[in-house]
Parts: sequence; structure tokens; C-alpha cells
Amino acid sequence: MTTLLTDPSIFQIAAPVRAALNERNQAVVALESTLITHGLPYPTNIETALAMEAAIRESGAIPATIGIIQGKIVVGLSLDQIEYLAQATSVRKCSRRDLAIAVGMKQDGATTVAGTMIVAHKIGIHVFATGGIGGVHRGQPMDVSADLIELGRTPIAVVCSGAKSILDLPLTLEVLETQGVPIIGLNTEMLPAFYTRSTDLPIDAQVTTPQAAAAIIHATHALDMKHGLLITVPVPAEDELSSEIAEAAIKQATQEAHDHALSGAKVTPYVLSRVAELTEGASRRANTSLLINNARVAATIAEALRQIQDHAD
Repeated sequence: MTTLLTDPSIFQIAAPVRAALNERNQAVVALESTLITHGLPYPTNIETALAMEAAIRESGAIPATIGIIQGKIVVGLSLDQIEYLAQATSVRKCSRRDLAIAVGMKQDGATTVAGTMIVAHKIGIHVFATGGIGGVHRGQPMDVSADLIELGRTPIAVVCSGAKSILDLPLTLEVLETQGVPIIGLNTEMLPAFYTRSTDLPIDAQVTTPQAAAAIIHATHALDMKHGLLITVPVPAEDELSSEIAEAAIKQATQEAHDHALSGAKVTPYVLSRVAELTEGASRRANTSLLINNARVAATIAEALRQIQDHAD
């Protein structure tokens, strides 16, 4: 860590996270905080965040949920801090554009996929678990999530269940290809679609073990590629939402968002919430299930990567 990153006026790094990074005796997995503030309702947001952390610990790694509390970037939010953000009414959603604003103005902030990637990379965390990345919005091909651009320039492995299925998935893959981001499927040859386990969209490679995924991450670092990569993991089969039900709800919710003239950052939260209503909670069950599963998988990949790095040194 650099002197800047130990400056207590900017960063607060939880003791278990700092120890694991310094001693390299345990893997660390980064977690975002927008699912706490913008993605899930209270108290499901707290329950899911804590369940993700528990899944990482049970797999032998250290969770590092990242957020901003009154202008300080916290890496490894405490229970009190998670509860604070979960109930706060004015929290800035922080992507690359917003991090310095939130810090400089002493605001509360929740990190998106892009924001979490930036912070994780700065302090030496290599693996990040989330639900689904952002992408290109349906019917709005110029509305491209900052997540895709960040993946093209920040070398973090993002373990997810693909892009959110409310998005234009073919166009999202085109942007990722342009950014040079490899998409690796863990036990899948096709792109998962968040609520559903598979699509007809092929990805770049399939691996069958966390060790194989970790070997690709290590090669990315060894080659100094300077881009991220996606490790895609299908939602657990028992909690999958059928593609027909999911697509019908998404189309209706997307049309309603258009009818309400919603745009930009307001679209995704609205559509996700409306899809949950239209599917009578089934989409939210799939969402929480894949979040916890991805955290568990990310921990196994992070530990495999730590072992590869130890042998390489």
C-alpha cells in the first residue's frame, strides 16, 4: 500500500483486510455497496450483504465490503456501517466520476461495480464478487454503463452472473469485446443472464475449476494487460427464474420506465424493482441467491489465485 492509501483522512481499511493484504496469508474478496443502498430493500439489503460476507468467510477468505462514510473510503465496512448505509436516505452512487466528489464533499457513498473495482485495485485486492454488471440499456445504445469502460482499464476479476438481463446483452458483449475484456464461464459455455442460467450468447472460454479461473487471472497480471475480466457463474438452478417469465416482466418494466421518461441512473433501479413486483418476488429471490453464490465462488477463486502467486514469488 502507498502512503496515500494509509492516510486516515481518505481511507479506512479494516484490520482483517489490512492484515490479509500485508501478510498474504488469506485471500481477500471485494464487495460493492450499491446493492445495500440502491439494489435491495431494507432489511433484505442488510441480510444479503451479511450473507455474502459469511459465504466468503466460510470459504476461508476475508470479505471487504467497500463504501464511503462521510467522505472516507471504507474498505471492510463494519456491521454498524452497513446498517447505517442500509437506512441512509441520501447516499451518492459512486462510479469513477463520483468518487472524488463524495470524498471531497464529505458525503456518504455506495460504490458501483466500477467504483469498487477502482478502490480494490488501488489497495491490492484482485477479485470482486457482485450480482450482475451494468451494460448497454435496451433501446438506448448510447447509454453504456461505466462498468464496461472500467473493465477495459482496471485489472480486477469480477465474479458475476453476467450482465443484468434487463439490458441489451448482445450490445453489452460487443462493448466488452471492444474494451478487450475476456469473458470466462465457470462451468458454462454460454453467457448467463442474471436471473436465468444461460442464453444463446457464446463467451470466450469455459473453465471447470476455481484453479483454472485463477490461472487466467494470474496470466492477465503477468502479461500486464491492464484490463479486467469477467468470471461468469450461473444462478443456482433451484432459484433460477424461467427466461419466459423474466423476459415478459423485463419488457413490461422497461416499457413503463420509457413511459415515465426515466433515463440514466434512474432506469436500472426502477426496472429491477418493477420486475420483482411483476414476478411476485421470484426475481429478487434469484438475485439474492446468485449474490451469495457468487461471493462463495469468488472466495475459492481468490484463494486459488493467492496460492498461485505465492508459488510464483
